[in-house]
Amino acid sequence: MDQETKTIPFSNQNNPKSQFDLIRLEDVLARQYKDHSPLDQHRVEFYILILIEHGQGYHTIDFKDFECSTGSLLAIRKNQIHKFWKDNNLKGRLLMFTNDFLVSYLEELEAHKTILLFNEFLGSPKLQLSKSDLTSIYNIVDRIEEEYLSVQDKHSMNIIRSELHIMITKLFRIKAREENTFFEKKHLQEFITLQQLIENNVCETTKVQDFASMMGVSSKTLNTITKSIVHKTAKGLIDEICIKQIKRLLINTRLSIKEVAYQSGFHETTNFYKYFKRHTHKTPEQFRASC
Repeated sequence: MDQETKTIPFSNQNNPKSQFDLIRLEDVLARQYKDHSPLDQHRVEFYILILIEHGQGYHTIDFKDFECSTGSLLAIRKNQIHKFWKDNNLKGRLLMFTNDFLVSYLEELEAHKTILLFNEFLGSPKLQLSKSDLTSIYNIVDRIEEEYLSVQDKHSMNIIRSELHIMITKLFRIKAREENTFFEKKHLQEFITLQQLIENNVCETTKVQDFASMMGVSSKTLNTITKSIVHKTAKGLIDEICIKQIKRLLINTRLSIKEVAYQSGFHETTNFYKYFKRHTHKTPEQFRASC
């Protein structure tokens, strides 16, 4: 591994005070970057919606390659790792924004729904839009682009924020309809709470009982919650999140395997190797080399 995977903060070069940006996909690939390449794995500290308007190609999100074509929409959440592909002939637009850009403006329930759209445990980050849905989304993006690039008055950002909220709400509806996702199901809020607890504490423990205690419920209830939402046991969800965080450490840092093991909560490197290989069928070195 020659270098650490870059963490990219939100930056709008044309309007440094803005927490929103819109750029053509082909411009992203044509730009010259001083400290990173979009073709390498990189972690973003903001949200991205990528709308594919022409061509065929691929995009990688959290180590998984997604085939894209006209009408594909990719939702990348804050702290996810992704990369573009050089041989793409894709054309489209990227809408990039910070958490505060939308959430500070919305009611709590609407903000909650906005974040759910980007939650990869509740559906694929790729959504393939039908012709009619694509036309509707195109129209919204066109209006956002006009406000952003042409109008640019004191009202533009408020209008863009409102249009973006409408767009995300429409995508929310399409995703729920097309993928039969679980936005309205019982136990959803408990699942989101559990997911956040695991993501924040999985390096300290991978025991179901520990997370059950954090939530003040039984292990049986925890399994009911996870099976209801993602059709997995609580242990299965814990292991999936743990492996994902290990993968991020492996490609996002120059830590030795022993150091990655320790930061991931494993005091014995041998146990770390067994755990990682059992879930990925690769050694940590093999995974790191493949990225």
